[in-house]
Amino acid sequence: MDSSAVITQISKEEARGPLRGKDVLAGEPRAPVGPLAGAWLVPPSRGSPRGTHARPAAPAGASAQTPNLGLPAAGDHKSAASQKPRSRGILHSLFCCVCRDDGEALPAHSGAPLLVEENGAIPKTPVQYLLPEAKAQDSDKICVVIDLDETLVHSSFKPVSNADFIIPVEIDGVVHQVYVLKRPHVDEFLQRMGELFECVLFTASLAKYADPVADLLDKWGAFRARLFRESCVFHRGNYVKDLSRLGRDLRRVLILDNSPASYVFHPDNAVPVASWFDNMSDTELHDLLPFFEQLSRVDDVYSVLRQPRPGS
Repeated sequence: MDSSAVITQISKEEARGPLRGKDVLAGEPRAPVGPLAGAWLVPPSRGSPRGTHARPAAPAGASAQTPNLGLPAAGDHKSAASQKPRSRGILHSLFCCVCRDDGEALPAHSGAPLLVEENGAIPKTPVQYLLPEAKAQDSDKICVVIDLDETLVHSSFKPVSNADFIIPVEIDGVVHQVYVLKRPHVDEFLQRMGELFECVLFTASLAKYADPVADLLDKWGAFRARLFRESCVFHRGNYVKDLSRLGRDLRRVLILDNSPASYVFHPDNAVPVASWFDNMSDTELHDLLPFFEQLSRVDDVYSVLRQPRPGS
């Protein structure tokens, strides 16, 4: 789907749980797209040798001191789908799920490479894609973009006795502990996905939170690259993952994400997944593996994903 043709805003509210203010660590409002969207790339940080990091220009009017890791704001996730963001404080600054109100102005040019200039002219400099060329072992594999929060893990600033990881994150000079729960079957899922696909972690959370989580979560090196909030485009109050900017043939790109807002430009490339918070009986990732096994063998993902799906 061409980003300029998108006129429908899909809120990520349904994915906003206690920690879903992905706008704290995961991402604030998502970034404008089209001629006014993007981010420029910089070398990966030491903490993520396999990662690709993008560092954006601060939106007009935004404070450089305002942290936003993209994690969901604390609250009752059972009714998250109908809730508006409640907090604009630390949580909002860290995670990525809190959206702007419709009446809020969109930020100005975010600093990303332009695919087409505002006057319709082709850019003078070549577009810099978010991903480097695929490695030799992945050259024949489909690229799968995988979300983090509420897809693979659930994180919170509220202490959790059974947390799998505790991540210290510094915000405005103060270290906060982020408690991370792994979704059931995530280990099995990531190990197999890394064998079948060129996997890319793509989250609207900030790298200062998401990178250390990925270091602990991905014990098999499944993620060939990591993209964070700065690589999203902000469109109508949401951080959108524009798959056309990856540098891969869209016929061989999939995205696994719990939020339809994240893939609103390319719904035909999406494998939806239910949002996860703390249900330890959840089997979603385990149940999806046979379907991904099937997809890994096709030449064109649209041949499968554009077919009517049960219940649709």
